Amino acid sequence: MAKDIIKELKKYNLLGRSGSGFPTGLKWELVKNCRADKKYIICNGSEGEPKNFKDKFILENYPEIVIEGIKTALGAINNSSAFIYLRKDYYQKFNDNLEKLIKELPIKIIKKQGGYLGGEETVICQALEGRRLEPRIKPPFPTEFGLWGYPTLVNNVETFYCAGKISQGRYEGTRFYTITGDVKNQGVYELPKKYTVKEILKKTDNYPDFDFFVQSGGGAMGEILLEKELNKTIQGIGCIVVFNAEKTDPFALMKEWTKFFLAENCDRCAPCREGIYRIDEMLNNKKMDKQALNDIFFVLKETSLCPLGANAYTPFETLIKKIIK
Repeated sequence: MAKDIIKELKKYNLLGRSGSGFPTGLKWELVKNCRADKKYIICNGSEGEPKNFKDKFILENYPEIVIEGIKTALGAINNSSAFIYLRKDYYQKFNDNLEKLIKELPIKIIKKQGGYLGGEETVICQALEGRRLEPRIKPPFPTEFGLWGYPTLVNNVETFYCAGKISQGRYEGTRFYTITGDVKNQGVYELPKKYTVKEILKKTDNYPDFDFFVQSGGGAMGEILLEKELNKTIQGIGCIVVFNAEKTDPFALMKEWTKFFLAENCDRCAPCREGIYRIDEMLNNKKMDKQALNDIFFVLKETSLCPLGANAYTPFETLIKKIIK
């Protein structure tokens, strides 16, 4: 293990791979420096956003490196124990193998409760405590007041994979990309994080020879990019969905998104609950009031309780602006 893993995480500028992009070294440091007689580490394997399956790929192919990453965190953060929080199908598929790798380490594997929102960091704490599955108001953040009120580190599977590679001295500045949609070679690829969307599609032989657009960053919350905008790196969870422009009905696509958000929001905060409902209502009536939409987007972004609501506006806003016009 690296002598000072937190310093190494900062040196490599490792950002969280669950979508938030928070600096991993800083997050580990915040938990480490908290004064508490007990601390917790959670490996988030809930992976609930549509069309994204990179964490599944990692658990299938590199589970020992994920465990190495969690072990490294346990060594860096005193008085800590860990949980691996897996969505139900991942639990069924990977639990036995992970148990063999864990051996005597203080790590427990827990089956996820709920849907997409069950993977939000404060909802995970709620679930493990046996409470209602709804986001907590932040601050305080889990790094200072998390599971059972103790400092808690929450990172996803890929982040712990990267931490494990850094600990072993084998990290090469890569990240995982899920590529799906209207492409020849759907799958998960590990490539340099500095690659642009265009470079990734070309490197994987997935660059279309037809008119297309891309959803970049997430299968539901990612932004829409036109072909001329692909010279940028990927944010979010590293998901690229390619759409054939001639064959894709933008209104049907937005209905897919509203169906997801309506099903997965917790109904606790009005901006998300009512905002998505109003967007869906406009789609049903086939009347898109752009001023009303802009107001909804603003309220979603600025006042939603959790990242689901705060980022839900992104695909709608960028699709309407660039495709529907």
